[in-house]
Formats: sequence, C-alpha cells, structure tokens
Amino acid sequence: MLIILESVLDAATLAEFRHALADARWHDGGATAGTLARSVKRNQQLADDDPLAQRLGQHILRTLGRHPRFIAAALPRRIVPPKFNRYADAGTYGVHVDSAVMGIPGTGQQLRTDLSATLFLADPADYGGGELEIETPFGAQAVKLAAGDMVLYPSTSLHRVTPVTRGARVASFFWIESLVADESARALLWDLDQAIQSLTPGLPADDERLLKLTGVYHNLLRRWAQA
Repeated sequence: MLIILESVLDAATLAEFRHALADARWHDGGATAGTLARSVKRNQQLADDDPLAQRLGQHILRTLGRHPRFIAAALPRRIVPPKFNRYADAGTYGVHVDSAVMGIPGTGQQLRTDLSATLFLADPADYGGGELEIETPFGAQAVKLAAGDMVLYPSTSLHRVTPVTRGARVASFFWIESLVADESARALLWDLDQAIQSLTPGLPADDERLLKLTGVYHNLLRRWAQA
C-alpha cells in the first residue's frame, strides 16, 4: 500500500527548512549504506548527530504526531529519527531494499522497519529527475511530490531514486515500526478508518451504524496490534 500525505509541512516551515539546509554540512551518503547498497548509492546526507538534522527531525516528528492521516496509515509504534539527504550532479540510488531491522541512534534500541517514508523538501520544478520509483504488485510507480508532501510505502518494496539531471533534490526520510506488523491487516484498517472518517460529518455521533463500524475498527486493531 502506497499512501501520499499532502502538505505535511506548510510553506513557512518549508522556507525555514530550505534556508537552514542550504548551508548544511553534507557528507557522502555512501558511508551509511550496506555492503550491497554502497555500490549503487551516490548522494549526500547529514550526519545523525548533526544538531541541524536533530532539530529539523524533531520538528517533523512533532508535526506527524498531530497528523491524523499519518497516524491512521502508519499506526506508529516507534520511528527512526528523520534523516536528510541531497541528490545533485547525477546523484542517484540504484535499486535496493531497506534493512529489516535498524538501530535508533543514541538509544541502543532497534526496530523492525514496516514502513518507509520520504518527505519531499525541494520544489519539483527546481530539479530534473530524482523520481522515487517503488516496485508494487502492479509494476513500478514513480513518485515525485510537491515540497511538503510525503509518501509512505512498505519497507519490503524494492525502490530506487533516478539520477538527478538538474538542480538538487532534498528530502527527509525515515522508517516506522507499526503497531500492526502485517501489511494486509494495516491496509484493511486504513480503508476502514477512511470509510468511517468519510461518514462521520454526515451522521450524528451516536448513530448506531457509525458506532458499530468504529467498534469493528477497534476490535480488529485490538486483535492485530503488538503494543
């Protein structure tokens, strides 16, 4: 299941992010890649302990904590703090799959990567190429979103970033361990939640049909969640 979340960051916040990242200390992204991925990864990243990365990452996490559609889609249990990357001058990341288990920097804890997220920070008109191509059961899907929009997709998916032919592609990326590990169960909960949300404005809060649907949602979540 691939989900687009629009306007996660507003225009004012994006301007602040861009201004800060313009003077950031970018490093070779290949240094953080695994053995296989290192040979196909050509980009730049901020170090995990960079104060700027930590400050901006915490802002993203606070924003997502108040974002109903993100919470409904991801059902987050734990999140790897957001990282930041930059692709320019033919920068690319060849086909790869994300690691199944990742450490949370500075904590000694690990999480299972159920969902991968990319939050686009650069205006798509400002760079050429740089599409995030995600393999789905229906073929590869190219994603190049407006600045401030985010895509969520299964971490089990093969994916790549196509070469950037002009300008610079800047984004934040991170991984989520969900309360519901099973992708198909999580997709059913998402569909049910969205159906309930679409019905809610037109029905009174005590409508029996709405209450029953809400009960089904929570009982399924209770069955599948790994709290």
